[in-house]
Amino acid sequence: MTDSDKLAKLEKRIETLEHDLGVQQDINDVRKLQYAYGYFIDKSQYDEVVDLFAEDGEVWFLGGIYKGKAGVKRLYIDRFRTHFTDNHNGPRYGWLLDHPQLQMIVDVAPDRKTAKVRGRSMMQAGTHETAAGQQRQWWEGGIYENQYVREDGVWKIARLAYFPHWHGTFQEGWGKTPIDFIPMATVTYPEDPLGPDSLIDPAPRLWPATDIVPFHYPHPVTGKPIKIDNSRAREGYKD
Repeated sequence: MTDSDKLAKLEKRIETLEHDLGVQQDINDVRKLQYAYGYFIDKSQYDEVVDLFAEDGEVWFLGGIYKGKAGVKRLYIDRFRTHFTDNHNGPRYGWLLDHPQLQMIVDVAPDRKTAKVRGRSMMQAGTHETAAGQQRQWWEGGIYENQYVREDGVWKIARLAYFPHWHGTFQEGWGKTPIDFIPMATVTYPEDPLGPDSLIDPAPRLWPATDIVPFHYPHPVTGKPIKIDNSRAREGYKD
């Protein structure tokens, strides 16, 4: 091997190492971005949540898709902030809304311009008996299948797709959750001033339905697409 060949090989190796190191930095940045989302939601910091999104970002939530910054603001500020904190950007007395971010699997595209994440949240929420408003306590768990984009060198959320799987009151738990306890969106904006821009088709379902949310990545050992069999995930299935 000539000296020029050795040099070319070394340069290629350095290029590969720099790329792989950059991917690891991206994974850390994307995970930090998603963790920040959880902390902001915990304390009803909805302005800060909106700032995490790309200009054409979107949110998938309860059967609806909220598109662009206008749609994201409609959900987090016009709907959540008005309903949960009386339009105050921050926590209020006696209001619990913990959103721990768990089991994050981060995959960065080879060109390092986009990324995808599968993760979950297990929420504890409710109001204290001394706080104003409806007294309620509930548990909730769900899956994220999110997408991210690098804009001007900064990672932002391109699609936050949250599929809540189950709800249950603290008093009775999830064993007695009514079917379709939280209804999916059926009316879009502007007919519903707080509604989504479009509907998810087919509409997702909540517990006791147990649908698998499709995986963005292949099986980590076989490399094959992960098979989704939801044939028994809903009521009324036949053997």
